[in-house]
Amino acid sequence: MSLPVIALVLAAALLHASWNALLKSSHDRLASLSLMTIGAGLGAIPLVLWRPWPDMASWFYIILSGVLHTGYNLFLIRAYQIGDFGQSYPIARGSSPLLVALGAALFAGEQLGIHTVAGILLVSAGIVSLADLRSLGRREHLAAPMAAFATGAFIAAYTVTDGIGARLAGDAMAYAGWLFVTDSIPLALIYWHRHGRSPVVLSQKETWIGLAGGVMSLLAYGIVIWAVTLAPMGMVSALRETSVLFALLIGTLFLGEKLTLRRVLSCLVIAAGAVVLGAHH
Repeated sequence: MSLPVIALVLAAALLHASWNALLKSSHDRLASLSLMTIGAGLGAIPLVLWRPWPDMASWFYIILSGVLHTGYNLFLIRAYQIGDFGQSYPIARGSSPLLVALGAALFAGEQLGIHTVAGILLVSAGIVSLADLRSLGRREHLAAPMAAFATGAFIAAYTVTDGIGARLAGDAMAYAGWLFVTDSIPLALIYWHRHGRSPVVLSQKETWIGLAGGVMSLLAYGIVIWAVTLAPMGMVSALRETSVLFALLIGTLFLGEKLTLRRVLSCLVIAAGAVVLGAHH
């Protein structure tokens, strides 16, 4: 993986952490995520209009990814409703690189070298160690981390799906455009079904914040879709999940969360994994 690609994937990680911080601060997360998917869909319209039509072989993956993204969004809402952000986010993001690497090996025929495996393991271990796992032995405390892990499984599933689909599409940006347009519909319909109205209220500040968050998510994941056409999916996923580092900084600087020694050590493990991944590809 070249340095420019690594830099763009890390930029995507920063954007991802930023829109998750917006979601964390929201009182109505279904409304916020609905607005974000709508904002991403609107931002993707130029890609749909100006890029070539994706190859027909990729359309199964576009539709499947839209379904998986909807599942991801619903489980993400659930994880944030019943669990602490500082636990749910690391578990969801930290569990996905290993699952992506496994899925890519099973379904895309990717061969993982020893350095790639070592880097993915380091990044995943560091990210998961950011979560507070001490209370997981009691059954009543399992619901939130299980929801977060399910979120991570959806992340892995749509990452592998999009890795295969983008490679078949012939144009990664066209694939991303149609994916985000397709993905903008389900949550809006779910919100309409529950509340009898659209989540878009142009007179409210929250609407514009949500739409802006959607553009962030479009840029973040568009970069990832492009990157997986150039590098192994597991490696791209591991680098992308360094978004927890940016989330840690955002939480410390803007949300008043404490930066503990355990979190600093976890960050060092993640950074070591990123260096291993970048140095050997």
